[in-house]
Amino acid sequence: MSDPRLYLFARIKPKAEHLADARRAVLDILPPTRAEQGCDLFTVHDGHGDGCLYLYEIWTDEAALAFHYDQPYTKVVFEKYQGWLAEEPQITKLTRID
Repeated sequence: MSDPRLYLFARIKPKAEHLADARRAVLDILPPTRAEQGCDLFTVHDGHGDGCLYLYEIWTDEAALAFHYDQPYTKVVFEKYQGWLAEEPQITKLTRID
């Protein structure tokens, strides 16, 4: 039987001049995001010099992720990203099957 949780990988590519700002913005929302009911894991990774940030997230379900997207602190980051990003985030949603 598959795992009912939602696994998510996100690749975020900021413009070079906004990489530090984007990194700081995501790191600033770690504590409240991790405290959200329905957040099982929320981690941020650097791409070893590729200028990207990578997020690995596990949510209990789509509703928990929607709740996260609706939080004021998340919306602030999304608004800032409109001017900071070099391209649209690449988000992959997965279902664990093992």
